[in-house]
Amino acid sequence: MSTIELTKDTFQNAVMGDKPLIVDFWAPWCGPCRSFGPVFEQVAGEHPDVTFAKINTEEEQELAGALGIRSIPTLMVFREQVMLFNQAGALQASQLQELVNQVKGLDMEKIHAEIAEQQGQQAG
Repeated sequence: MSTIELTKDTFQNAVMGDKPLIVDFWAPWCGPCRSFGPVFEQVAGEHPDVTFAKINTEEEQELAGALGIRSIPTLMVFREQVMLFNQAGALQASQLQELVNQVKGLDMEKIHAEIAEQQGQQAG
């Protein structure tokens, strides 16, 4: 299996991992979630350098609530502990592939510098 299941106990460690992290928030009763599942699995199998994870919102209601999940499926993408993407709705395989490629191609030094600058402006 090319995806992992995350819980409130394992989520933070996954975000802090070395690889980009793509998280699919889903529930067993959700039709669009079930149809997106195979797409997520397929793309996960093509990118061993990215961690693909699933969070069952029925079992992890506290975590889903803390992250502001209001509808499912929702995808979140993290890299170097930065949330880069947060969007509700299932993607097509080509859209998910494009998202993965964009995340892998980001200049994270530049993004960290921008975040530091924004935080500096807010503090000042």
